[in-house]
Amino acid sequence: MPLVADQKIDCLGLFCPMPVVKTREALRRMTVGQILEMASDDPGSEADMKSWSARTGNELLGIERDGSAFRFFVRKTR
Repeated sequence: MPLVADQKIDCLGLFCPMPVVKTREALRRMTVGQILEMASDDPGSEADMKSWSARTGNELLGIERDGSAFRFFVRKTR
């Protein structure tokens, strides 16, 4: 079953730490249980998002890769 995001943000062209900063800002405006889709082409964003999710307790539901671009799906947990 494909993940369906409640909100999407585009961080293409942005580099560390901006994708994580924008993700944090977007999640702040969302309610618990909602899913955010974040697009990024920063090569470091996969490691950044994994560590950020583990640190904050938000759930990284999936990562899709298309060439140099990633799509991250994060569920707000609190």
